[in-house]
Amino acid sequence: MKTNILLTLILLTSVSAFSQNLTQTIRGRVVDKQSEVPLPGVNVVTLTEPRIGTTTDENGYYQIENVPVQRITLSFSFIGYQPVVLQSIELSSSKELVQNVAMLESTEQLDEVVVKADNEEDRVINERVNVSGRSFTVEETMRFAGSVQDVSRMASNFAGVQRTNDANNDIVIRGNSPIGLIWRLEGMDIPNPNHFGGLGATGGPVSMLNNNVLANSDFITGAFPSEYGDGLSGVFDLSMRNGNYENHEFLGQVGFNGFELGAEGPISRENRFSYLVNYRYSTLGLMSAIGLDFGTGTAVPKYQDLNIKLHFPSSKRGTIDVFALGGISSIEFLESENEEGEDGGFYSDGEDLYNDTYTGVIGASHQYFFNKDLYSKFSVALSSMGNDVKVDTLNTDRDKLTPTYRQSFQEDDLQFSGFVNKKFNVHHVLRAGAYVTYKNYNLGDSTYDSDLNAFRTLRDQNSSDWLYQPYVNWQYRITDKWEMNTGLHAMVLASNGNYSIEPRFGMSYQLTQKQSINLGYGKHSQAVPVVILYEKLRLPDGSYISPNENLDFTKSHHFVLGYDLMMKNRLHFKAEAYYQHLYDAVVTQMPSSFSSLNAGGFDFYAPDSVENGGAGCNYGLDLTLEKFMDKGFYFLSTISLYQSQYQGSDEVWRNTAFNGNYVANLLGGKEFVLGKKKQNSENRKTITLDGKVTYAGGQRYTPIDLQQSIIDGEAVYAKDDAYGAQFDPYFRADIRIGYKVSGKKVTQELALDIQNVTNSQNPFGVDYNKSTQEVETTYQLGIFPMVLYRITF
Repeated sequence: MKTNILLTLILLTSVSAFSQNLTQTIRGRVVDKQSEVPLPGVNVVTLTEPRIGTTTDENGYYQIENVPVQRITLSFSFIGYQPVVLQSIELSSSKELVQNVAMLESTEQLDEVVVKADNEEDRVINERVNVSGRSFTVEETMRFAGSVQDVSRMASNFAGVQRTNDANNDIVIRGNSPIGLIWRLEGMDIPNPNHFGGLGATGGPVSMLNNNVLANSDFITGAFPSEYGDGLSGVFDLSMRNGNYENHEFLGQVGFNGFELGAEGPISRENRFSYLVNYRYSTLGLMSAIGLDFGTGTAVPKYQDLNIKLHFPSSKRGTIDVFALGGISSIEFLESENEEGEDGGFYSDGEDLYNDTYTGVIGASHQYFFNKDLYSKFSVALSSMGNDVKVDTLNTDRDKLTPTYRQSFQEDDLQFSGFVNKKFNVHHVLRAGAYVTYKNYNLGDSTYDSDLNAFRTLRDQNSSDWLYQPYVNWQYRITDKWEMNTGLHAMVLASNGNYSIEPRFGMSYQLTQKQSINLGYGKHSQAVPVVILYEKLRLPDGSYISPNENLDFTKSHHFVLGYDLMMKNRLHFKAEAYYQHLYDAVVTQMPSSFSSLNAGGFDFYAPDSVENGGAGCNYGLDLTLEKFMDKGFYFLSTISLYQSQYQGSDEVWRNTAFNGNYVANLLGGKEFVLGKKKQNSENRKTITLDGKVTYAGGQRYTPIDLQQSIIDGEAVYAKDDAYGAQFDPYFRADIRIGYKVSGKKVTQELALDIQNVTNSQNPFGVDYNKSTQEVETTYQLGIFPMVLYRITF
């Protein structure tokens, strides 16, 4: 009797002590990486103490309950498959962890499970990528100092990548123009997903893509496989995560990026249907009111955006996903409302400028499994983006405005995509598919003619076109150590009949368990920006012609050789050498220094009559040394050495606008768990310290001809010396300090992110001042503090 009472007391004490600990549930699904069929019977174990395990059910789902809140390591093992070990995953008390995993079948049939896996941290999700790719986590977009929850700014820390300026998130990849970047969301190509981004651009000051709704995704910097097209530099292949299909969860956030509300949860628990929605509204008006300068003078950017994902899985009817992304933004530079001499921002040269932009995408996909080795996926998406600009000029007495310029650009795309994926066996996988896009453009702008007392049309183009992109990829896994991906991509533009056939190749060979070499090649093409392709030229008789409508694609050959080494203590070294030859770039018909390869540069302009006759060359070496998160500490060090040159129609080789020659990044951080009882507590408190330093070659620019500018009364660039001048080297340091408290049901986080903490004066460009008749240098943002508060429950 006494023994029973004692045992009961011990059990009650254990339960009481355990109930006070912060715990959370981990759930997810495990599938075959090549065929995406669910894997039943996979062993899932937490390798951090206490070790808790389970196995996946017949549909590949698993669930582990009562896991202590901490950074955990998850192990996935299954006979006949290569094991997967995910380390240092942050587990929150207020949000269940949904960890989906794809496992690769081994070419060597194993008789028993051996839990010994290579590093999975930066391995690409798309198994057809052999070179120049890495995956990234949502945590990295929040953890890296200076990233401000923006995937583009986060990616600028990777080797081979640099920012064009501090105010925008445009990125230069291996010396290529920012417009060469492909944005893909949920498997569909999308227009520029950034606020204040113009037609044809790929960046902007603020991203519409909310990192709180994104899943782990891929970033590729060259020689990408055959499923990607219409781009020359790189790919953001992004996925939205599915909402929690068991419990409703909520998020509230306020910071520099805006006021934000998010919600997710089950639509049907029985069927695992879920929703995910996030809305954000800008706070820059409040920031301006308290005196914070974000580089726009008295103008205040305004924006709002919405992200949605609906998930409807079914083993019989197939899985249906619906996604939507939308955002609107506006800014007004009103010189008429400023005091004389007051800084009105970048657009303050005696003008009132109104700029409105919008982007919207809605799409749906259906994935259907015919059997365990064959499945298809078909998608449709409708997107629209537009940019309206109005400019009025203020007279010298500052009491009258004269209409000057009007612009209305809009592009609407209807895109269809589909592919069939067949896994013949563990060695051979074939995927064939196509992207078909119907494009409709409305390009209109006009300038005021005082003699006619009316606006004179510069462009009035309403055009439509079809872009076809079929592709095929064959994956051949010779052994577990040796893999090849061979593919073919094609592009056809219906309006002018231009086409491109593009072979792609990738290979990976594992020298040892820790070392591998990688080889990649790709021919890539990109359609000419619509503002050039549909340019209208006004003839003396008042009629218009379209001299550029038969322009061909700009093309490139990209070669990459890489080496990977995984060392002890989660230390990873990676080196890639590359060479890229570009041709059929757009240049002027008359000899000049112009080339479309400089699009996105500070002083880029679009001439009237052009042709495909330009060339370019990018080559360099990218080095990465990274320590993945281990015991609360991480660092990432990258060095890129490169050369980027181009040739215009004058046949002179020059530096491109993006040829900085070198860029180096060093960033790292440490997470501290407060309190003596770090795990067995009702509250878990952590402090994070993160920092980043960037040192890069100065930006290239075209000098201003001062004497001719004085004569003409406006800036005149010395185009014969295009990009012949270079600013001093760029230096910037960022720091981030975060404090997080995890309670039983609520997690709160407060963070301070200080960009350019040393207040370095980095040049942005040069301009001509009519008042002083001098050339002046404009500078990028100085020290810029941002505060973030987030609550999840």
